Amino acid sequence: MQDFKSFSDDLTNLSSEAFDSMALDLFRFQSKENEVYKSYLKARKVNPESVKTIQQIPFLPIQFFKEFKVISGPEENFSKFFSSSGTTGMITSKHFFDSEKRYLNHSLDLFQKEYGEIDNFHVLALLPAYLERKGSSLVSMANHWIQKSGSVHSGFYLYNQKELIQKIESLGSDKKNILLLGVTFALLDLAESGLPLNPPKNLIVMETGGMKGRRKEMIREEVHDILKPFFQVNEVHSEYGMTELLSQAYSKGKGKYKIPSCMRVILRDLNDPLAESSTDRGAINIIDLANVQSCAFIETQDLGRRDADGMIEILGRIDNSEIRGCNLLV
Repeated sequence: MQDFKSFSDDLTNLSSEAFDSMALDLFRFQSKENEVYKSYLKARKVNPESVKTIQQIPFLPIQFFKEFKVISGPEENFSKFFSSSGTTGMITSKHFFDSEKRYLNHSLDLFQKEYGEIDNFHVLALLPAYLERKGSSLVSMANHWIQKSGSVHSGFYLYNQKELIQKIESLGSDKKNILLLGVTFALLDLAESGLPLNPPKNLIVMETGGMKGRRKEMIREEVHDILKPFFQVNEVHSEYGMTELLSQAYSKGKGKYKIPSCMRVILRDLNDPLAESSTDRGAINIIDLANVQSCAFIETQDLGRRDADGMIEILGRIDNSEIRGCNLLV
């Protein structure tokens, strides 16, 4: 197993062969050093020595991040964590880490891989609810982008809608693009506020999911049909991420995500969670090589579909699974 630093240096330009090799290397490490994952493999009667291919790697159910401290390595190294959002009374997930800097650099690398250098953007982050609690990985990521953008106009917004609209309109003649990164319910609130907006052509609207019990759940098409005419954009961009993953995927429209080279989505059969789906539709398993010191092999409760170009569409939540703050329900 490589040391953590060299393993995590650049995960944005991996070949398929390099991904397979690193994933198997990481599996061997985590099957020994991660006590929660080790116990899960034992309960599944999986001998790590017998795992020779990606397809044979078991995925840890995502709810384990709520119930256990999922770490790979000595416990004394892990005092910091990101926590998921949730309504009152819900048990939230915790993702422990030893280096927030590594996460922030990685998240910026992934964004720049898809959108270009961050200093070509004014970053306006509309993240109420996230800003009002501690431990949000999304807020940490947005704050890092704001700082790295080098723009005096970049910043966070809570419920000050008029100020945000004025800022967007004032930047219309600027050479830089405007990235409006917003939690879904707040973008909808803005679009339905009745406030007038004359949106500039250099505006990119990116929703991160999230209703927070603030509004009725809506499918993506409904959300985008409200946002597009208000912001006068042809497409609404989206970020797919969660507390339990240190990588993100991005959609530039129609809810179809390009999966970065450090991640792999494997669709599992809805009727047999231990089997891979034989169709282009199924529940989502994710390998995230950035999860070096937690668990890289996550069985989510999201439902997805893969198109002919390999893009992933998030269809919503599997029936009877717990509602998650960062995903829209079908």
